[in-house]
Amino acid sequence: MAARYQLRLAANGQHYFNLTAENNKIVLTSEMYDSKAAAEQGIEAVRSNGPQAERYDRRRSVDGQDYFVLQAANHQIIGQSEMYRSSAALENGLQAVMRVSAEAEVFEVT
Repeated sequence: MAARYQLRLAANGQHYFNLTAENNKIVLTSEMYDSKAAAEQGIEAVRSNGPQAERYDRRRSVDGQDYFVLQAANHQIIGQSEMYRSSAALENGLQAVMRVSAEAEVFEVT
């Protein structure tokens, strides 16, 4: 299966997207946006920033799990990964985002 951005409408009326890798696993989730157009702009921000290694910040949650965030040039967070049990798994997820973010298709989930 091809990588894709899954554009969704949340129950609260806001829009968000998930980026899935080739194996259909979610590798990045966006923030909530007030409009579909704003979420689409978020996708474009991931497309342009995703391939750039310096845009990632590796973090650890309070319960000790690893995750990463993708930041724009202004350091605003534009996406966050799932929680990983190891730093090796985190690196695999990060590499997946770098690999697929620029070319993934957009699929609207209704």
